[in-house]
Amino acid sequence: MLINSLKSIVGLFLFLIISLAQPAIAFVGEQGVVTTIPVDVKQAFPSATRVKRVEKNPNITGVYQLNELIGYTFESDHFTNFIGFSGKTINLFIALDPHGVITSIKVLDHHEPIFIHGLGERPMIQFIKQFESHSIKERFIVDARDRQMKDVTHIDGVTKATVSALVINDTIIASALKVARTMLEGFAPLSTKVLDENLFEPLSFNQLVERGMVAHWSLAKQDTIQAFSHLAQPLSDYDDAGPLIDLYIAPITVPIVGRNILGDNEYRRLIDSIAPGSSALMVIDNGEYGFISDDFIPQTAPERFKVGQSGLPQDSRDIDFYSFNDPFFNSPLPIHKRLKVLNIKSQSGFELSSPINFAVTVDYSQSFLVKNTEHLTFDFTLPDSLFVENAAALEPKQQPLWLKLWQQRWLEVVITILYLAFVTFIFLNPDRFSTNTTIRVLNITIQVRHIALCFVIAVIGFYSQGQLSVVNIYTLFLSIYQGFNIEVFLLDPIIFILWLFVFIATILWGRGVFCGWLCPFGALQEFATTLATKLKIKQYKIKPHHHQRARAIKYILLLGLVGSAFYSLTLAGQLAEVEPFKTAITLYFVRYWPFTVYAIILVILSLKIHKFYCRYLCPLGAGFGVLGRFPLLKWIRRRQECGNPCQLCQSKKCGIDAINKTGSINYSECIGCFDCVVTINDPKLCVIDKYKKRVK
Repeated sequence: MLINSLKSIVGLFLFLIISLAQPAIAFVGEQGVVTTIPVDVKQAFPSATRVKRVEKNPNITGVYQLNELIGYTFESDHFTNFIGFSGKTINLFIALDPHGVITSIKVLDHHEPIFIHGLGERPMIQFIKQFESHSIKERFIVDARDRQMKDVTHIDGVTKATVSALVINDTIIASALKVARTMLEGFAPLSTKVLDENLFEPLSFNQLVERGMVAHWSLAKQDTIQAFSHLAQPLSDYDDAGPLIDLYIAPITVPIVGRNILGDNEYRRLIDSIAPGSSALMVIDNGEYGFISDDFIPQTAPERFKVGQSGLPQDSRDIDFYSFNDPFFNSPLPIHKRLKVLNIKSQSGFELSSPINFAVTVDYSQSFLVKNTEHLTFDFTLPDSLFVENAAALEPKQQPLWLKLWQQRWLEVVITILYLAFVTFIFLNPDRFSTNTTIRVLNITIQVRHIALCFVIAVIGFYSQGQLSVVNIYTLFLSIYQGFNIEVFLLDPIIFILWLFVFIATILWGRGVFCGWLCPFGALQEFATTLATKLKIKQYKIKPHHHQRARAIKYILLLGLVGSAFYSLTLAGQLAEVEPFKTAITLYFVRYWPFTVYAIILVILSLKIHKFYCRYLCPLGAGFGVLGRFPLLKWIRRRQECGNPCQLCQSKKCGIDAINKTGSINYSECIGCFDCVVTINDPKLCVIDKYKKRVK
């Protein structure tokens, strides 16, 4: 008996040693099938000895050390479907321990261009690593401005990859929460209660408060001091003029609350402005200590004010509901100093039917020199009468990321639309514009076109990252081929607006609208030519027969890029590096030296050959050239004498060589510089009348 016991102990000891020494070991499954522990699982849980698929959800794998559960692993694609900038999801391997702590995250598959051929994958991995060793009960904020809050886990974003980083953030949090709600204790499952959409009766604001449909949280300074009795000098920074905290919190997506406070029209506008399944809270504040700081930025998350439920933080974000509309209220509101409408995304699992916890982080002087913060909390539960039981209730729809991005970048959207309206006016009135080509600013005469090009480089290019690319063309074709999804293109509002405008404008006026007025890299080349003129660098004129052959190169490149995309998206991304846009505009020329040298050479070439890249290499320009070869509006006026006998514009004025020998305009090559239009409208420049006088 003793010998058998010793054999068992030694055998178990050897089993454990082998388990810890090898990256993967064999084990016998429930059906007797021998398999191995995947390397990713072993890295997340080094002490794992066996794994087992969860019966109620085979997409989740339980990880065990002998018979002890030590965690779960899963792929995010099985639980979320957030589309990245490439048009595809970013599939992650995620490991959770039994307490909801993320032990490991690994990228299994992605096609984000900025990480594949731009910044490289290292910034993405560094971004993801920040989530490891943190519980999903924590409140994560990416790129927060104020980093003093104790109850926030701050995550550094990725410069130049904002969309991709936000997609990864949402993917991690949403998928981990779904698994935790299914498998872990302490994570409440989703309720079966849903709002009674038909419940309504006219009620005043005070009646809503009395019936418990609107929360009222009022806290005097003296009450707060008692709560902070363990502190030396609590709240000495605030006077006694009124309550320190005085908040009314109204869940205005509840029909009986929202319709009574906002009225039917404003309530419909609210519902239209948020994603289905999301919840909106109107926070009305009259306290001495505001729930938002004085420097609060609209459309961001208030860092002082936190919404929680079931021990989990909820991502509440201001939607700037009254940015373009004057406030209107169907029922008079209490006197207040601050008012904001916060949106809580449905993906967080927030439920109006469950108890809600509100918290305000208060800054105070702990001593004469030391500042600190403390948390005040308030619990609130809506009446059961607002809900009906629905055991078959589906999980709320996820708030689309594109909507949040449009809300965040509304100012850029407005500025871009105004500039596009300006460009439209110019192309609708080419002769009117060309006869008055200068404006006076600070007593310095500046050409309107140069101002526009500066705006394109600085605002649309460097600031808003609105450089269109041939990648967008083959992404569109692939999307149509694989099943069109407009949300892919809505992820970048500036790119979407520019593409929509350029598509229509190219059909109307040809390639010149984009190439001459909206392309940041094209603008850089034009300024290089302007600099060459100032430095008296003589331009090299390519012979016509060489020019005719060379400009075909860009059409060959276009066909090759689009064709390769259907074979391999990775290969197409590599070939798209023929475009210097990513290096010059997206990354500010800060990149691995061959890419930087290539982009700089193209700019330098423009000192000698006007817009060399645009004329001969640009596949994007080729695409617009095909689309705009026969524009509906022949906006460049020609005279009978243009081409015969006059060749002034063709030989001297058109740097892009887009005027044929006959005097007609080749709209598939024209960049809309207006030089020929200015010439024909200026008697001092146009020589046609001089020819007429000679004939007489």
